[in-house]
Parts: sequence; C-alpha cells; structure tokens
Amino acid sequence: MSMQKHDFDAEVEVLRLEGVGKSFGGLKILQDLSFSVKQGERRAFIGPNGAGKSTLFNIIAGDLEPSAGEVVYFSEKITGMPNFGRVRNGLVRTFQRNNLLNELTVMENLLLALQVKEGVEHIWFRPRERRYFAKMYDRAEELLETWGLYDRRNSRVKQLSYGEQRQAEILLGIAMEPKVLLLDEPTAGMSNKETQYILDLLQRLPKDLTLLIIEHDMEVVFGVAEKVTVLHNGGILLEGDPQIIRNDPRVYEIYFGEDGVL
Repeated sequence: MSMQKHDFDAEVEVLRLEGVGKSFGGLKILQDLSFSVKQGERRAFIGPNGAGKSTLFNIIAGDLEPSAGEVVYFSEKITGMPNFGRVRNGLVRTFQRNNLLNELTVMENLLLALQVKEGVEHIWFRPRERRYFAKMYDRAEELLETWGLYDRRNSRVKQLSYGEQRQAEILLGIAMEPKVLLLDEPTAGMSNKETQYILDLLQRLPKDLTLLIIEHDMEVVFGVAEKVTVLHNGGILLEGDPQIIRNDPRVYEIYFGEDGVL
C-alpha cells in the first residue's frame, strides 16, 4: 500500500496522555487516564458501552478538550490544539458514522481530502481540473485502486453499500498520510466478508504508521493489535498483549459477562 514513509523508530513515543479526565457536569466519563504509545504500534481500545472509548478518541483528536490532564504528541503538549491543527501535524481520525459528502462521488470526496493535504483548498482562481492538478488526480487514482474502490470512483457515496462507505471513509484518512491514525469501529455494521477485507488492508498498512483502533469485533482486535487497553468505568482496567487480555478473567466479566467467550 503506497503511503509516504516517515522516519521510523520503534522506541520513539508518539503519543502520551497524562492524567486525562473528562466530565460533563457531574458525570465523570474519564478519570486520571495515563498511557503512552510508541511509533508504529498497533493499539486497540476495548471495553463495554459507556467505558469512555469514543470520548478518549475525541480528546486525542482534538474534538473535545479534557477537563484535566495533558495530551502530548511527539513530546509537544497539544491539549489546546484544535482538531484541524492536529490533522495537519499527522494526527488523523475516522468516525463511527461516515463523514462523507453523500451527493459527491468517491473521487470527489477523495480529491477534497487531497486538496487539504496539498494545501491548495484555498486556491480559488484555478479550476480543480486534472490539467492543473495532475499529480493530485494521479494520487487519488492510485489510492482508489490500492484500496479496492477504483471501479466505484464515479459513484456517488449514497449509491455505495455500507461497507464500501466505510472503506471510503478510511481511505480519506489514509490519504492524509498520517503519522497516527485513529479508527473508531471501522468494521461496525459490516458483513463477515467486508470485515475480512478491511482487516486485510489494515494488516498491510506501513509499519511506521501508528494505529489506534476502537473495535467491538474481537477477531479484528486480535488480528490487528499488538497491544490492547481495556477501559472500564472511565479508567484503564488493564493493558497488555492480546493473549494476556484474552486470558484475563476480568475482561470476561466486564466485557462479555461471566459466561462470555473471547
């Protein structure tokens, strides 16, 4: 999969949360959350509904400010940085529900993302035609072909299946050439075949790309993640490699019930 290569050092800390908390009025969603992520790491966040997973991603991505604590990205505190600033610095996320423009084609959606990536979204005096932006069009076609959506490039988003819409949503994130990519339930609502397709693509992402993923499908979690963090009641219950998580009885109890099976 063709993506821009970044300087890679598996010992470099790309992201750290220090005592992060988030409250809405008297309701505490996250409490004193601290962890760090290394470059190239594949980290999954799991936990029951209401554990604070999406709130955590909103804070990392800059869509919410924490009530307490700091977010550190490549040794720089970015707690107050807006989401668009984080995107420009390589911290990109996708959402549970697609953020695509349904009346535009897949190609048009992708070109909008690439315009932001190339910094030409404010150039108003030049039409967005291939003759002016050939490199951008070539890049879009390369991504569409690699991601398996080339044949759907001229289809409006609303004409795509749900699985194809999710593929396109992830593709827009990839197009930004992130250093850290946050995927919020990328396979939610997909068929087994669509889920396997997404899993195969995630496994092919460049090793220097740090991937954080919220996912309820345990086959996806254990197929992608090198480390798993279990959230419960707004805090970290435990974290470790997938096999440790798979075998811990506390995960059975809080995530699946006493008789659950991982």
